[in-house]
Amino acid sequence: MPEPLFKVELGQSMADQEVPGHNRWHPDIPAAAATDPGTDFRIECLDWTNGQVGNNDSANDVRDMDLDQNHVLSGPIQINGAEPGDVLVVDILNMGPFPGSDTEWGYTGIFSRQNGGGFLTDHYPDAHKAIWDLRGVHATSRHIPDVRFVGIQHPGLIGCAPSAELLAEWNRREQALIDTNPDRVPPLALPPLANNAIVYVEGAKLSMGDLHFSQGDGEISFCGAIEMAGYIDLGVDLVKGGMERYGMTRPQHMPMFQLSHIEPRYSNYLVFEGISVEEDGEQHYMNAHVAFKQACLNAITYLKGCGYTDQQAYILLSAAPIEGRISGIVDIPNVCCSLYLPTEIFERPIFPQDVPTRTPQEGSLATES
Repeated sequence: MPEPLFKVELGQSMADQEVPGHNRWHPDIPAAAATDPGTDFRIECLDWTNGQVGNNDSANDVRDMDLDQNHVLSGPIQINGAEPGDVLVVDILNMGPFPGSDTEWGYTGIFSRQNGGGFLTDHYPDAHKAIWDLRGVHATSRHIPDVRFVGIQHPGLIGCAPSAELLAEWNRREQALIDTNPDRVPPLALPPLANNAIVYVEGAKLSMGDLHFSQGDGEISFCGAIEMAGYIDLGVDLVKGGMERYGMTRPQHMPMFQLSHIEPRYSNYLVFEGISVEEDGEQHYMNAHVAFKQACLNAITYLKGCGYTDQQAYILLSAAPIEGRISGIVDIPNVCCSLYLPTEIFERPIFPQDVPTRTPQEGSLATES
């Protein structure tokens, strides 16, 4: 096992850990540990909500969540010798939930429109939750029956601290967007408020968290991956002056399964399409957001005919390895977006000719009370 550089105690908030992490990006957060390029190490992570969600059949914890605590990050880890303009190469070697009968689980949530919302919040404004049992590479849920799939595990958040100038630019552009409609629910952006921030004095490097056991393209329900606490093993190296050499202005990555050679290999899909037309018939010009929303709504409507509730289908599209694609961006005024749903994840008939009659109550979701 690689050397643990950052450890967490489950059941304690990030602020109460022996070495706290953080939940804001800021250049003045001090390094929690340091390592040299060329080393491998392990980082332990709380789930992204700082332990606010429980393994139970109520969605009240999602409904009532304190969003100011969220996106807790483990680190920062100082990479010795790294300077502005260098490229930090990070290899994800392994990751998973903490081993143990009471820790190998995760969850997916639909956030309330009044508290976070999600991609389809105008259609599904209330909080719901599904608990997933994680066994090896597979996920199953007592709240979404007859589904079993291989997760593509990855950190939902990983990165280096911004410079003060870059942070100021992030805040400027997002505040300008917020100012166009400051009272919108859900808000247009979430600025880094001071409330519940875990920030100290100086220094910051590589941080990560928000571990996902699986996620569909788009993570459409906001808390849409299979969120978990767990560990992640990393290796790091430096390319001196790499940003200028490769013309990099944004992070670049290879999917984790290309590194680990572990991926779900599904060959049969149902494909749902959407174009740039709202449900009420309003035509948009080349709007991929609207087109993908329509593809998602079409898939949910279909899955309701297979015995799932709207919310079960919504959560499934968020958490399972569905693929979202821009299938056409050439014919005005419509973008065509597609949602590829792997049919082999289902343990019940899913094709039109053999869909059974089922009641939506079977395996109902955890809902708010």
